[in-house]
Amino acid sequence: MYRTLIDVEALAALEGAALILDCRFNLADTAAGEQAYAESHLPGALYAHLDRDLSSPIRAQSGRHPLPDPAWLYAKLVAAGLTAKRQVVVYDDAGGATAARAWWLLRWLGHEAVAVLDGGWQAWVEAGQALESDRTQQLSAEQPIPVTTDAAQLIEVQALQQALASAEVLLVDARAAERYRGEVEPIDAIAGHVPGAINAPLTDNLQGGRFLAPERLRERWSALLAGRDAASVVHMCGSGVTACHNLLAMEHAGFSGSRLYAGSWSEWIRDPERPRATGPSCY
Repeated sequence: MYRTLIDVEALAALEGAALILDCRFNLADTAAGEQAYAESHLPGALYAHLDRDLSSPIRAQSGRHPLPDPAWLYAKLVAAGLTAKRQVVVYDDAGGATAARAWWLLRWLGHEAVAVLDGGWQAWVEAGQALESDRTQQLSAEQPIPVTTDAAQLIEVQALQQALASAEVLLVDARAAERYRGEVEPIDAIAGHVPGAINAPLTDNLQGGRFLAPERLRERWSALLAGRDAASVVHMCGSGVTACHNLLAMEHAGFSGSRLYAGSWSEWIRDPERPRATGPSCY
């Protein structure tokens, strides 16, 4: 069972036994990932759209990518062939930035046999593995299937505010440093970060498009944790998607138990009473 990452050779050795989800997506062109999938994808892979499948519609006070309805997501996955012990592999072409969202969602639904393809689409192509273009299939379901989610993996905004006020959590922001500092903001209406959050760009988990070795990830996250227990860590980003990359990196490094603030910055700024900060981290 692969629970964090899987490499190209290991996936190829599964010989079609895994349920594979193509999660390629581009925020600037939301149709691009699906078009790329239609042109070519891993054999047997189904397409999982970030907005349509891995998120629910935006609400008045939500972030940009609210969590999907779990009953509908589970129904789609079951219709695609998900069973209790079947290995799921998710991939993208962005170092796992989107695929990690699918990885986290499956764990939220209680499915542990899920892994991100290390190196993603590029690694598969570079290895000369087989591709498919004559079969396309998206996730779909006729009716929802009730499922129990793991609430311990999440923290809501009100609880986060209280935990920050009492210094109970270490809030980690996965966005690029310039966005965290408020120097640029290409997506959201307001720039900056949540006061007290530290910046740990997801790109620092990678080298050459692949995740750092577990021991190097452990060094990185040990330094950031500075003695804190992993269970005290909360991850955020712009909309709760790329924060899952840091969750995955911590898990791969052996640090389990951290949580996701799914609403993230795009939800935080919906309420003008919530404080905001700019500039470098003072942690």
